[in-house]
Amino acid sequence: MSASPLSPSFIADAHRDIIASTGTTVPVTMPFTGEVLHELPRSSPRDVQDAYARSRLAQLAWSRAGFAHRRRVLLRAHDLLLDRAGLLQDAVQSETGKTRGQAFEEVFQAAGVTRFNALAARGVLRGGRRHSALPLMVTTRVRYRPKGVAGVITPWNYPLSLAAMDVVPALAAGCGVVQKADDQGALSILTLRRAFIDAGVPAGLWAVVTGEGAVIGTAVTEEADYVCFTGSTATGRRVAVQAAGKLTGVSLELGGNNPLIVLDDVDPARAAADAANACFSAMGQLCVSIERIYVQRGVAAEFLREFSRVTGALRLGAGFDHSADVGSLTSPAQLERVRAHVEDAVAKGASIEAGGRARPDLGPFFFEPTVLTGVTAAMDCFASETFGPVVAVSVFDTEQEAILAANDSEFGLNASVFSGSARRGLRLAGAIEAGSVNVNEGYRGSFSSVAAPMGGLKQSGLGRRNGPEGLLRFVDAITISRATGLLQLPRTGREFEALTGPMLVLARALKTLRRR
Repeated sequence: MSASPLSPSFIADAHRDIIASTGTTVPVTMPFTGEVLHELPRSSPRDVQDAYARSRLAQLAWSRAGFAHRRRVLLRAHDLLLDRAGLLQDAVQSETGKTRGQAFEEVFQAAGVTRFNALAARGVLRGGRRHSALPLMVTTRVRYRPKGVAGVITPWNYPLSLAAMDVVPALAAGCGVVQKADDQGALSILTLRRAFIDAGVPAGLWAVVTGEGAVIGTAVTEEADYVCFTGSTATGRRVAVQAAGKLTGVSLELGGNNPLIVLDDVDPARAAADAANACFSAMGQLCVSIERIYVQRGVAAEFLREFSRVTGALRLGAGFDHSADVGSLTSPAQLERVRAHVEDAVAKGASIEAGGRARPDLGPFFFEPTVLTGVTAAMDCFASETFGPVVAVSVFDTEQEAILAANDSEFGLNASVFSGSARRGLRLAGAIEAGSVNVNEGYRGSFSSVAAPMGGLKQSGLGRRNGPEGLLRFVDAITISRATGLLQLPRTGREFEALTGPMLVLARALKTLRRR
């Protein structure tokens, strides 16, 4: 069993960065051992108000400092993230139970997000001239104004990645942030934040609060000028309703039940190895991980055999090194949900092809990556999100059958297509109803493409993070038009009568010139 390498002094320093005055704490356990990792201070609604007041004050100077200053600071933060990669990995593993490699993916993602937003913000948000419908008479410009202070609510499963994808573009756009950290991810978020503060981000600009979602999450949403939420669809709906009461904008990344289509022109062994990574990274506790696999009949038997073998051979372990392929589930609640879904499926006729057992010999929350066949609509894992290392494999005959099955879900977050033909894979990808679709990769292609938008369709969310779209969330577009005085706009009936003819000619000329 591996003890956390995070020192008591490190944890104490992290606690001082939380805005919390209640004097109460909550124990946070380490998934590898089930032992208490630290006692996390709790914030109050008044602390949230204080955090917003501090952030609003700091945001005034931060927004006026300009793109060049923010770029320099964020690029320094990028370098500090890389310099502190080991410490960040320690924090993520201690709180989530991930393997060393999967924790590194979070560090790499956070650095990439920071670099992109630092370099892209000016080009995306500087505004500029727009075509006027009345050339010579009017000039028009657009400028972007930071919304103010964003409220960011993040879950425990990917504390670095998900925080960075909302916080960093807000900072790059000139906004402040008040973030509610999940208890199980607070140390990772505070370690991330410390790198930005050391790089030059004002300490008050990015505030972190903790507490029960129903209390502190509600307070964060109530005070925000824009809300970013990542979590369940049910909670996301409540956040959206609350924000709508004040006409506050939101971006929501919510649940998923993500499909993978395996076509009959693949190499079954390679496809099986790639599919195992798509399903079981971070023990499946990832909103974009694969939970449904549809395999074309021509390769179904060989793929299932290889997939079951690869899954069964994955090394489970609790260590702060690279000795394990998959780690632990994060909490008792996660273990119970996974166990319940597997037991329900088996009781209703599904078969276990690999895994299917808890592994208390390795740690309190370990569960073997599990492959099921014969899953039907009567089973809990069929349509709902297990959010754990469980995948259902089904067989199809035609491409149309596979597309219909993949799209037969209330969710539309991520999907994948495996094919030996790039053309065929891309064609099927275009027919799938999901915010991101990967060809010959489970999720990492789109998840790591931080210059491209990421988000869900249907019940998987609203809005987009990453890319230019992720930056534009945090600004209001302001249109400024000016009459040049070279020609007078019509005001009276006689002036309109005199100019109507020339204006009709102008409209036709602009169409001919393709002038928008």
